Amino acid sequence: MSGHSKWATIKHKKAATDAKRGRVFTRYIREITIAARTGGGDPNTNPRLRTAIASAKNENMPSENIERAILRGTGQLEGEQYEEATFEGYGPGGVGMLIQVVTTNRNRIVGEMRHLMSKNGGNMAEAGAVGWQFHRKGEIVVPKEAASEDKLMGIVLDAGADDLKDDGSTWYITTPPEALDAVKEALSKEGITPDSAEIGMVPQNFIKLTGPQAQQMLRLVEALEEHDDVQHVYANFDIDESEIQAAVSAG
Repeated sequence: MSGHSKWATIKHKKAATDAKRGRVFTRYIREITIAARTGGGDPNTNPRLRTAIASAKNENMPSENIERAILRGTGQLEGEQYEEATFEGYGPGGVGMLIQVVTTNRNRIVGEMRHLMSKNGGNMAEAGAVGWQFHRKGEIVVPKEAASEDKLMGIVLDAGADDLKDDGSTWYITTPPEALDAVKEALSKEGITPDSAEIGMVPQNFIKLTGPQAQQMLRLVEALEEHDDVQHVYANFDIDESEIQAAVSAG
């Protein structure tokens, strides 16, 4: 199973009491702004915006912040002009990586991503070199104590999910992108609240890392996620949860 979903779950729990909450809000504001700009300001007809708003509310972002981001996206409020870009690269052990950014300066971000990668044991790749290893999917993370595997399997598969896996301390559900809302709704009707639910890039296969390579990989992801312009980091590493926990605690 993907070590990266474990990493994301642990980081999510850590962020709940993290002084970097402002950075979490900034990322959601950028995502909402871009979603509104590309698909319109009505969440009922814009699935990407609907998902971004739900994620922002899950982090207790005030409604007025969400409204302002939508209005900036639709051009009804002035604000910075954001541009999306995805960079591809390799981490320690040949791990494939996709780095999604939202930036006001594409030329600057290219150099900064190259620097962060090389400084932490990675390197940039040509466009298309890594992307084929990932599929765009809905990803839902549910706490283990929320439901039994049998109960959860019935709920999510009936609602259109692809798969349910045991990911250590959580259940990890994948869906077709268009089925994410239906699966979330089915969980909600059963009183189950996910830790997270979003569209992401899911690897087709995974590279197992241990020891120094695993720690270097986690440091690389951490360094990238610390960058203000980075929205998401996707990677096909598989690292034991105990090693991830140790890295988070050390950080």
